[in-house]
Amino acid sequence: MKPFAVNTPKNVDCCTLSAKVSSDAGTACCGPPAGPKSDTHERPGYRICGFVQRFENTAAGNVPVVSTNLGIKDHVGAFLVRVGIGRNNYEIAPGLYGVGNPGNDSPVLVTANYKLTFDTLRKELRGIDVWLLVLDTRGINVWCAAGKKTFSTEELVGRVRLTQLEKIVGHRELIVPQLGATGVAGYRVKKACGFKVVWGPIKAGDIRSFLENGKNATQAMRQVTFTMGERLVLIPVELSELIKPTFWALVLAFVISGIGSDIFSLSAAWHRGLLMVMAYVAGILGGAVAVPAFLPWLPGKAFSIKGIWTGIVTGIVMLLLFHGQVSVLESFSLMLISVAVSSLFAMNFTGATPFTSPSGVEKEMRKAIPIQASALLVAMAIWIGTGFII
Repeated sequence: MKPFAVNTPKNVDCCTLSAKVSSDAGTACCGPPAGPKSDTHERPGYRICGFVQRFENTAAGNVPVVSTNLGIKDHVGAFLVRVGIGRNNYEIAPGLYGVGNPGNDSPVLVTANYKLTFDTLRKELRGIDVWLLVLDTRGINVWCAAGKKTFSTEELVGRVRLTQLEKIVGHRELIVPQLGATGVAGYRVKKACGFKVVWGPIKAGDIRSFLENGKNATQAMRQVTFTMGERLVLIPVELSELIKPTFWALVLAFVISGIGSDIFSLSAAWHRGLLMVMAYVAGILGGAVAVPAFLPWLPGKAFSIKGIWTGIVTGIVMLLLFHGQVSVLESFSLMLISVAVSSLFAMNFTGATPFTSPSGVEKEMRKAIPIQASALLVAMAIWIGTGFII
């Protein structure tokens, strides 16, 4: 088993190495060009990634052993991904890694090559000697990758064979995260490569207790939670996805706000446009912020309905700020915008929750989107019309 991915003319990093390149090699560690060769494991033009401490010599070759401490680069990378920057390239090379001083009888934990997932797991393994078998999920987390069939039976069996895991450990067990169950069939894994699948806990934070408890999961370890903290951490990603539609919303707001009895007024476009933008922002706060934060307590089962309630609240707050500056018709138009936008963006949050199903989301979209679009069209028609009577 080679300690590095195959040679490539591009400057690559272990954290972002493409799966196509890395899958041709036994393990996982290469990086961008560095200074003169300084380690017997290094090749010219490559450097070891920062999270790799050393290499463990095994019967199948050298395996990188990683740190359980996250460095500044790891924290910065996680922050950028949380706000939607570089999300599609935040991955490590798949393969076998070690933690601590792994040996012949050390457990084998299976995970995804999404670096945020990898970092979340390794930081929980301080003081534990384990092997990490990282699957090529194209940089996607375990749960989503299982649904997309990249965290799969075939990938798991192929990775076991490619790393020659049977030469490294004496047992025949793979601890697979429970959220990967939709993509992995345990009996097929056992039949194909001789390794038994043991279903681990849902959260990485429970892995220590799971191992100490003889690989037995408690009821709490089998339950998916979606606390306020877990919901709030998703809000930056939701907001980052609104950058492009927000740009066009701003353009549209200023254009239609300038239409009036003077054909087009730059002064009106600026003044009334800002009012319309504030209504749009109120809708964003309602749908992309308030709904995730207060999800369990909002009336209604459908996310679009929950968004209507938060849109009403944020819309009222906005109108109170502009009290005396807008007419009744303008107020109605701005409220419609806030409610429709809030309902739309609240519905967008369905993909980030454990509550929904693809068929349920599709059904809700078929019903809600025509209503949301109609509300926005009515709001814009009223807004343009009031421009002729001011």
